[in-house]
Amino acid sequence: MLSQDDSRPLYITGGQGGHGGHGHSHGTGGPGGAGLGPNVNINVHQLIAHNLHAGLASQQALQPSNIQVSQVINHCPPPSRIFQGRRDILDKMHYFFTSDVGIQHIYVLYGLGGAGKTQITLKFINESSSRFSDTFFIDASTITTIDTGLKNIAVVKGSGDSLQDGLLWLASRVEEWLLVFDNTDDPSINLNDFIPQCNHGNIIITSRNPGLRVYGSHSPVSDMEEEDAVALLLKSAAQAATTGTMLTATEIVKALHYLPLAIVQAGSFISKSQDLDGYLALYTTNQARLLSEMPAQTHDHYARTVYTTWQMSFDQLTQPAAMFLQYCSFLHHNGISEQIFSYASEYTSLYDEPSEEDLQEPLEFLSHFLGPSGEWDSLQFSNMTNEVQAYSLINIDAEKKLFSIHPLVHAWSQTTGNPEKYLFNMGSILGMALSARPQYDIQLGSLAICPHVELVLQMDAEVALVFKEQYGWILWEAGKYKQYEKLLEGVLEKQKQVLGDNHPETLCTMGNLASTYLGLGEHQKAKELGLNVLEKRKQVLGDNHPATLRTMGNLAWTYSCLGEHQKAKELNLTVLEKRKQVLGDNHPDTLLTMCNLANTHSDLGEYQKAKELNLTVLEKQKQVLGDNHPDTLLTMGNLASTYSDLGEHQKAKELNLTVLQKQKQVLGNNHPHTLLTMGNLAITYSDLGEHQNAKELNLTVLEKWEQVLGDNHPDTLLTMGNLANTYSDLGEHQKAKELNLTVLEKRKQVLGDNHPDTLCTMGNLANTYSNLGEHQKAKELNLTVLEKQKQVLGDNHPHTLRTMGNQAWTYSCLGEHQNAKELNLTVLEKQKQVLGDNHPDTLRTMGNLARTYSNLGEHQKAKELKATVLEKQNQFPLPTHSPSPLRKLGRWLKKKTVLAASLHLVKQQPQ
Repeated sequence: MLSQDDSRPLYITGGQGGHGGHGHSHGTGGPGGAGLGPNVNINVHQLIAHNLHAGLASQQALQPSNIQVSQVINHCPPPSRIFQGRRDILDKMHYFFTSDVGIQHIYVLYGLGGAGKTQITLKFINESSSRFSDTFFIDASTITTIDTGLKNIAVVKGSGDSLQDGLLWLASRVEEWLLVFDNTDDPSINLNDFIPQCNHGNIIITSRNPGLRVYGSHSPVSDMEEEDAVALLLKSAAQAATTGTMLTATEIVKALHYLPLAIVQAGSFISKSQDLDGYLALYTTNQARLLSEMPAQTHDHYARTVYTTWQMSFDQLTQPAAMFLQYCSFLHHNGISEQIFSYASEYTSLYDEPSEEDLQEPLEFLSHFLGPSGEWDSLQFSNMTNEVQAYSLINIDAEKKLFSIHPLVHAWSQTTGNPEKYLFNMGSILGMALSARPQYDIQLGSLAICPHVELVLQMDAEVALVFKEQYGWILWEAGKYKQYEKLLEGVLEKQKQVLGDNHPETLCTMGNLASTYLGLGEHQKAKELGLNVLEKRKQVLGDNHPATLRTMGNLAWTYSCLGEHQKAKELNLTVLEKRKQVLGDNHPDTLLTMCNLANTHSDLGEYQKAKELNLTVLEKQKQVLGDNHPDTLLTMGNLASTYSDLGEHQKAKELNLTVLQKQKQVLGNNHPHTLLTMGNLAITYSDLGEHQNAKELNLTVLEKWEQVLGDNHPDTLLTMGNLANTYSDLGEHQKAKELNLTVLEKRKQVLGDNHPDTLCTMGNLANTYSNLGEHQKAKELNLTVLEKQKQVLGDNHPHTLRTMGNQAWTYSCLGEHQNAKELNLTVLEKQKQVLGDNHPDTLRTMGNLARTYSNLGEHQKAKELKATVLEKQNQFPLPTHSPSPLRKLGRWLKKKTVLAASLHLVKQQPQ
């Protein structure tokens, strides 16, 4: 055969063959005997010249009719027998190489090792065999193999015996040859040195290095489509494609994240065991072993497993780059930010806990990216991440400035070193970053960082207590109240052991736990714990200490959640007066208390006071915190709710839409604050008569609440109640009745029989009975609700007045028109005083009173009142003829700001 190195003689052994070998057990003959003739040395040049110019028969032996000479020298194997899918990339390649005739075409396939780049290339060549005059397939993994491949082209084509001769032949042959540089993975190789400098020919480059995209058109090669991945698994596993096997295969390829090489390895294992159903359970507990095992039977010439493929790349990394990948494997595989590491580099301990000795390894790692004066060097960090990306071990989203790791690489990287050490170090770096970050930094806000915190906690990293407190802050910001509760309970237990029950830090954790109970709807637990903390803080710190005032503010909100609004108002007024004295009028905590007091005014039906106070707070928060600060957005949302209370529904809609857009950007689509604003916007749609919009939005919010907080959380029930009201607005009264009965039963269990929200649901159920013609049931239930609301809310609360108005409507439906008239007159007088002449509730009552006058034969009074209503309705087009539901606007957002302020002060000013 021809030697790879054309500078050496080519040895040919001739003469008579020896005796036949012994037969094999499976029936084929053994190897032939040794040749008996002499050895002849022939120079490669002599052989090539002889074959090309003399046309001897020996050329035919070296060049089979269906394979180019170049393919013998630079062998181009066929694609895998089980090749599947990739039609989108193949079609793009076919179009590219048949377009723009007369130029050199270069196409780059790049991606993670094992993604199938080479197989796509071979499939493309197989489908285009008649298009290219010559196909040259070069192993481009090293300069030596590239050199050898180009030399072979020169030798076979009789144009010389060097790399340059090969490039010259390609440049001089104005033909449709195809040159493949396969596995061009070494980022230190300048591939341009080996590309023929001409305007013709075709080149395909496969590489793990996305930096090679600069050479031409390109396609990233990543995970397979699910349908193709399932077909590949079943083929490689020698399994028939039935409904059952396809379902099982789907679950397996999902676990393998649709990576082709991993799928082929899994198929090979299954083909031996013939246990498709049992593979997933094995894989779950033996992932590393299964992805490291080389199949005994293969379908192509790829000689590496998934893990050895990546290990070869990993071994090429410098120490900082390798450590970065290992550290990142203990973060979530998506959304990794440079800010995590840059903020961590700025960390300073306030308590000498943890000590510099405890943080020695994280600090040493971060020092690789610091400038001479200790400042963060983004260029140095970028050079390191580019090094890792050059092997496709990480991906970089340049627009979002975030890194990601393929889930299988992420799992594999955790096995490349000491997992406990890297988990501890990464957990510490994360805690350092959270301690040093500016509050509400959007680049490293809760939306981006929470998945990393959750993974570190899930893996039970043994980090310092102060870092776990920082994790808790993020969980709260992200609305992960259940996870935060669990973390706080663990922190509290350790603090009691180490610091004692009355230490300020222990009390701080207890206060935050009480607020977390509020977030979870466990109001009674929050009240009991809040009272306990308040008593201890007064004893330890005094009545006017900021921490004591924070506890009083949180307790005031707890009273609001329990429906004890008068207590909440009195306590908020006390806190506000003291905070103004201690902190000043414009301090964020003072503004927080003003915001909470405004909400209490709303709960008590004092809507005008609430509006004025919210406007004052909003103006100051914009100045102090900025337009997009979460606390500013909370106040905007509460102001929108107040506009709704006052009947200014168009203003409420516009403001809610603004808040919702900003909250989605800052907090994400599923954050409790975002969902609450969506719920309030749905209510505004209903108030404006846009009932279909309200229904669709309420259904969306309800589904998300059930996922985030569960079926029985007060805010889930609030949305269910509002959805029931929307069904009533759309005339779907039976649906409304069923849903209201469900909500009522749950609210009685969760909140009690006399809670304002429970009474709200009872009133709405009474309305539904009226809509269904069950007026006697409606009358009895309204009387019960009215009696309780007078006790809980007072005679003049808007909710009490609305129930009275609905009862008047029920009297009319039962023919008790005199009762209806008297009650409507009472309600109208009070609504004018409390809500004003033009409020929608006032107009509804006027319309209902006009109807009552007609029923009583007082037609002139009815006519005059209808004219007044009609004139006002031109400005406020709302129905006035039917019972109105007691819509519950969500305002529990403010308890977030209560806790946020508490946590913020803990971070800046330890208790």
